[in-house]
Amino acid sequence: MSLAEKQKQASPLMIIIAFATVYIVWGSTYFFIAKAVAHIPPFILGALRFIAAGLLLLLWCALKKEKLFNLQQIKHASITGIMLLFVGTGAVIWVEKTLPSSLVGVLIASQALWIVLLDKANWKVNFTSRNTIIGLLIGFAGVVLLFIESVSGVVSDSDAGSGALVISFLILLIGMLSWSSGSIYSKKHSTGSTTVNSAWQMLVAGLVFIPASFINKEWAGFDWQAVPAEAWLSTLYLVVFGSLAAFSAYVWLLSVRPVTQVSTHVYVNPVVAVLLGVLFAGEHMSGLQLAGLAVILTSVLLINLSKYRKSKSVPGESKPSNATGKAMLAGAGKQAVCTE
Repeated sequence: MSLAEKQKQASPLMIIIAFATVYIVWGSTYFFIAKAVAHIPPFILGALRFIAAGLLLLLWCALKKEKLFNLQQIKHASITGIMLLFVGTGAVIWVEKTLPSSLVGVLIASQALWIVLLDKANWKVNFTSRNTIIGLLIGFAGVVLLFIESVSGVVSDSDAGSGALVISFLILLIGMLSWSSGSIYSKKHSTGSTTVNSAWQMLVAGLVFIPASFINKEWAGFDWQAVPAEAWLSTLYLVVFGSLAAFSAYVWLLSVRPVTQVSTHVYVNPVVAVLLGVLFAGEHMSGLQLAGLAVILTSVLLINLSKYRKSKSVPGESKPSNATGKAMLAGAGKQAVCTE
């Protein structure tokens, strides 16, 4: 079934619910990752989160009698899972040992630009849409407003040296590039059930986290009993809501909506991350940050309204949306989940 046909069959209500889940839940995962990684080593946390979520989703697929063992599907899902979850989300987990969750959420917002820049096959489509370009630029301007004050506070307050901060920024950049590339790869190569794809992506990524945890010598001295209930509950939230709910919704959206539209989650997620930091972690929100959040929301509305009006004005929308849809990027039928 083509992307245009999937778009026509997708329920508007389900699309709204899926976007709301990706927007809000993934924004909250930065906060809960910080809570969990404070007591659980990053690669062990990744293994626990994604193996548990992958097995649960595979069990669900089995109960629904979906076909689980298609080698071609597993191959593409494995590649996507490693790029998105092991490298992409793994980078987020790793850097949150050094950087505040709200700042990480803000930095991730620049990912929408990377997706557009890396999607060479659709440059003509993406860069001839004035509203898409304007929306991306406005969103990036909002990210800059948030970043200016956040990063200055981190540099002045952090116990880590400037070298460690630079390394954290570089790791996060690698993670964003991998997530963006993995999303584009998923859009072009994934086949079959989006739920099965999500399950294999998470399970394979979780398994890759295991040798990484040994290489990083995380098991030496790790005491399961010393992990507080708060960290375990945060991990449970990441499994159930961050992976099973949000990542599955993201993968499904990739199969029914243009990638540039799905990528707008990286502009809304920082809003949620910053608000949680202010409300529950005692972080301060200045007038400049409030302005940045308002600008970001404006950009998301512009991009989404532009796509909506285009679909209404062009009968069948099959050609434009298929071209744009093949453009891009937290897992669905042609699938791709912050990160997160």
